[in-house]
Amino acid sequence: MAYQYLFGPVPSRRLGISLGVDLIPHKVCTLNCVYCECGATTDLTISRREYVPYKDVIKELDHYLKHNPAPDYITFSGSGEPTLNLYIGEVIAYIKENHSKIKLAVLTNGTLFFDQEVRRSLLKADVVLPSLDAATREAFLRLNRPYRDLDHLSHIENLIAFRKEFKAKIWLEVFILHDYNDDMDNLLALKSAIERIAPDRIQLNTLDRPGVLEGLQTVSMNKLLEIKKLWSLPQTEIIAAVLERERKASFRKDIENTILETVSRRPCTLMDLSQILDLHVNEINKYLSVLETKNKIETLNMQRGVFYQMKRSKNY
Repeated sequence: MAYQYLFGPVPSRRLGISLGVDLIPHKVCTLNCVYCECGATTDLTISRREYVPYKDVIKELDHYLKHNPAPDYITFSGSGEPTLNLYIGEVIAYIKENHSKIKLAVLTNGTLFFDQEVRRSLLKADVVLPSLDAATREAFLRLNRPYRDLDHLSHIENLIAFRKEFKAKIWLEVFILHDYNDDMDNLLALKSAIERIAPDRIQLNTLDRPGVLEGLQTVSMNKLLEIKKLWSLPQTEIIAAVLERERKASFRKDIENTILETVSRRPCTLMDLSQILDLHVNEINKYLSVLETKNKIETLNMQRGVFYQMKRSKNY
């Protein structure tokens, strides 16, 4: 059976073998982050509705779990902000009632936590992974490029409100990007906000895929270590290197080889590869990260977006 709303399972740096559930069409989100590996947001909104049919998602989940080994986690993520879907709480409740041994994770930017119903809908999850990249107005506008009604102060206050209500684990991801939020003022503002949120883990991350804008610069491992030392918060960790994905049991060489065969014939965008290979963009991204790290492919920035092609030798 071909699945429309499930992807993977994919090897996750944080969640082991993770079966993805995508409740949002590509690319509907409350933010248009400059670094997003899924590409630019095409529908910037805070309007919640049933973007994909609840009953169809449940049908796919039941079929998958009947015919395949259980993953470590079922993870709500995908092509946009999952809490925009009005029925995310119902899907979570269904899984907990019918597949209770599988842990549930929700990857969210947390910008809809001003809505008490959104916060309530996630209370049965085992871990929620919200993001906080900016604790100043300038960084929030430049880095996250939010829907017009959102602001950084409300974002922080609503993460604090969720922390008070949610009894399970919160792993807060902080994405650090050079010249956007890595200066002392922004880092100290982030530390202050994080201390108030009090997450169980703080996960420092930086660019390992081409972002939406050209010329974005990653920060070094040394810089991340300096930030960890500056914050002096014991629950801070730096997310593991992408090559660890290859060690996961579900990393498939046939997919890696198919991607290489495809881009050897012509450069392709992420969406091109998704359509050609009939795989979700999140799943393909896992393989692209490995192939870039192994120096087998390279990127080209063109008018239609970021293209992937075989790595050319210096003597070419």
